[in-house]
Formats: sequence, structure tokens, C-alpha cells
Amino acid sequence: MAVLASRRAVLLGAALTAFAAPAVAAPEKRLVVYKTPTCGCCGGWAAHMRRAGWTVEEVIRDDLAPIRARHGVPDRLASCHTAVVGRYAVEGHVPASDVERLLRERPAARALTAPGMPAGSPGMEAAGREPYRTILLMNDGTTRVFGRHNGA
Repeated sequence: MAVLASRRAVLLGAALTAFAAPAVAAPEKRLVVYKTPTCGCCGGWAAHMRRAGWTVEEVIRDDLAPIRARHGVPDRLASCHTAVVGRYAVEGHVPASDVERLLRERPAARALTAPGMPAGSPGMEAAGREPYRTILLMNDGTTRVFGRHNGA
């Protein structure tokens, strides 16, 4: 009798497992960053992303304007490097936490930027510390503040 009850429990467990909702895999934390051969702070940003658990492929280009143009990033929102993660461009020294939030929320946008090279942003820590904002570039070309950092 105990063997029969045990078999029923095993079969019931197998049946429940078969009908359970499949686990949703976390998105892969992988990006490609395009940078010029002479910019050291870009490597600092890539190191920041690696420390946050990202796999980073670094691609050296003499001219990043074509990469920015392909992703619709205007010069006024440009920085020293452009990363691509999924359908989004990530321009400049955007913190890993903002990139992760971008991928969680999936807004109708084409890019997330930290225009210029703000002091105290990831990769720019040696330059001091200043308040800065990350800017979301929407698909329609409008922008909105996405994140505030260093007291911005």
C-alpha cells in the first residue's frame, strides 16, 4: 500500500510539473560598445559594466558618427562611446543600473544617453563629481529625463 501511495505522489508531482508555467529566463546581459582607440574613459565604463555582471564586447572605430547615425543619436546627445544592447543604443557614461532599468521597462525609445562626459559618471570618476542626468531619446525624437545622478 505504501508503494502505491508513493507511486501516486510521484506521478502527481510529475503531472503538476508538466503543467506548471515555464520559468522566464532573465535577459542576457550582453552589449557591444563602440569606442575610439585613444579614449581611456570608455574602457573605464566597459569595466563598470563588467563589474555589474555584463558581458562587454569592445569594438574599436576611428569614427563613431556612423554608429550614432544608425541609431538616431543626435550630436547634442553624443558622448565618447556608443554601446548597443538589444534594440537600444546606450550613449556615453550611463550607469549600469539605468541600462538594466531600460531593459526592464522597455520604453518606446531608441537610445539612453549621458550627454558629454559628466564628472563622476561610470568611467569618469577621476574627473571629480558633478550632478548629471541620463536622457531617454524616444522613437519620435523627443527626450525625457530618465535618471538623476550625483545629486542632479
